[in-house]
Amino acid sequence: MSYVKVMLIGGPNHLPSERRFLTVAPGCEKIKLPFGSGYEHFLHRGERTRVDGQELPVYTWIMRTAIAE
Repeated sequence: MSYVKVMLIGGPNHLPSERRFLTVAPGCEKIKLPFGSGYEHFLHRGERTRVDGQELPVYTWIMRTAIAE
């Protein structure tokens, strides 16, 4: 299976820049990223951007949830 590099935008300002680029399975609509004491949720709405000459899907932050204990 091939994977796709994506870019995350929005969410907490203190989310490190290196965590804003991920590799996901093609067709993935939502990303649930563990961060701190919760999860940051990102959604792909069809937007794309060019980074270093490469066109990447953009996932926009939609919400945060707590980690269940």
